[in-house]
Amino acid sequence: MAETIGSLTDKITILELKRYYMRQQTLRQDVGEHHRQQCQQKLLVLTQQRDDLVAEIDQLLQDVCSGKKALKIYRQYKMYNDPQYRLPPE
Repeated sequence: MAETIGSLTDKITILELKRYYMRQQTLRQDVGEHHRQQCQQKLLVLTQQRDDLVAEIDQLLQDVCSGKKALKIYRQYKMYNDPQYRLPPE
């Protein structure tokens, strides 16, 4: 599995933030029309990217629910700031 539900959700969240702020640029009255049009085009691209990720997460969830794919748990093992893992001085 190339993407996890968590990584897809993270990407969607980031795109939603980008979409929000890009939309704000399209509504500004203190900039020129050219700037607003460029931002509108970028907003369309961001929306398509978001829609692609939503479709991907939807397909992944369908595959998991149907048994086509299984989720795998990746454990996090953090070694920093733990004296047990400190190497002796050379």
